[in-house]
Amino acid sequence: MQVFDEVKEIPRAQRIISALWIAFFNAAVATAVFFALIDPMELEPCIPHFPQASRIGAYTIGFLLFWLLTAATSLFTITFLYPGKRS
Repeated sequence: MQVFDEVKEIPRAQRIISALWIAFFNAAVATAVFFALIDPMELEPCIPHFPQASRIGAYTIGFLLFWLLTAATSLFTITFLYPGKRS
């Protein structure tokens, strides 16, 4: 008896959107924690051409990087949970 035979297949679009939505919330929390501990202007010596950016720009770039990272991990998890169909 296999338990997974009774599981209904979730549409691909719904899986992707749910992964991106969860990644959005995780990125928001990660950005808040990261920038609560580190001032973006302290990163100026580490990044070339950083003086041209503002704090808001650093927050935006940080959020997008955290969102990309958490979205990638969520999408990899979904990919491994729902492998391709066998022929």
